[in-house]
Amino acid sequence: MEQKKVLVVIPMVQEQRSRLKEALPGAEYYFTSIGEVTEEQVQQAEIILGNVPPEMIQKSQRLLWLHLNSAGYDPYVKEGILGSHTILTTSSGAYGKAVSEHMFAMLLALMKKLHRYRDDQKQHIWGEEGEVVSIGDAVILILGAGDIGKHFAKQAHALGAYVIGVKRSLEECPPCMDELHVNKELKELLPRADAVVSFLPSTNESRGLFNKDLFALMKKGSYFVNGGRGDLVCTEDLCDALESGHLAGAALDVTDPEPLPEDHRLWDVPNAFITPHVSGFYHLPETLRNVVAICTENVRRYHVGEPLRNVVKR
Repeated sequence: MEQKKVLVVIPMVQEQRSRLKEALPGAEYYFTSIGEVTEEQVQQAEIILGNVPPEMIQKSQRLLWLHLNSAGYDPYVKEGILGSHTILTTSSGAYGKAVSEHMFAMLLALMKKLHRYRDDQKQHIWGEEGEVVSIGDAVILILGAGDIGKHFAKQAHALGAYVIGVKRSLEECPPCMDELHVNKELKELLPRADAVVSFLPSTNESRGLFNKDLFALMKKGSYFVNGGRGDLVCTEDLCDALESGHLAGAALDVTDPEPLPEDHRLWDVPNAFITPHVSGFYHLPETLRNVVAICTENVRRYHVGEPLRNVVKR
C-alpha cells in the first residue's frame, strides 16, 4: 500500500500511538488536537482519525477515509462536507457504559426526586418532596436498542423493570429486554411506558419526532429521558407537557437548541433535570480507551483490506 498521510486528533498516549503506527506501517502520522488542528493539515490528509471541524473538510479531494471518535455523525453527512469518494466510520460501541450509566442515574434521580432535594439543599430547606416511584415496578421503553440502549436495558432489567426495546429492524429479542419492536409500532407502545428513554441519532425521520402529539400519548405521570440528540424533541412542547403535570419529569443530556440559551424557559421547569451533553465524552476514562481501540482496529483492517467497522451508509 502506498504511503498515506494520517492526521490524528484523538488523544493518545505514546503506547497507543505506537500500536496505531504498527497497524498501518509506513504512513506519515501527524498527531495534534481538535483545538489546534489547522485547515491546511485537514486538506493535506488522506486519512483523518477524529472529529475535526466539519467546515475544514469541505469536500477535500484527498480525504479517503474519516474515522470519527464519536458514535454520532450527523454534522459530517450534511451536503458539501464529505466527497462521495470518502469513507465515513464511527466509534459506535465505545460509549455504551458511559452514556447509559449517566442517563440511568438521571432517571433514578428523577424517580426519587433527588434533583428537588438538591434544590432544597442549595436553599437550606429541610423538607419533603412527596411520593416517589420504583424503577423495579416500571415499564421502560427504550428507543434505539443498539449498544447504548442495550447497556441501559441491562441496568433497568437488573433492578426488576419490564424493558421494551424499539429499533429500525426486527431481530431476536436480547436477554436484557422483555420485548423488541420496530419503530412503526411506537405510537402503540407509548401509553404502556412509565419511562420513555431515547438514544436515537439525528435523522430525517427522528428530527422533531417528539412533539405535543407524542407527548400526549405518553402515560400521565411518566418520564422522558433523552441521551441521543436534542433535535428529536420539540422543546416548547416538552416544556408544556412538564409544566402541565402530564409528564412527571424529563432527564436531558441533549437539548434543542444546544447549548441551551441562558434565558430559555426549560432551565426553570422544576421537573426537568438537565446536563450539558457530557454523558458521552471522555469523563469516564474507559470511553477513550474504547475509542482508541476501535480506531486502531479499523486502521489495521484498512491496511489489510478487511471490511471496516461502523461504516456509515451515505
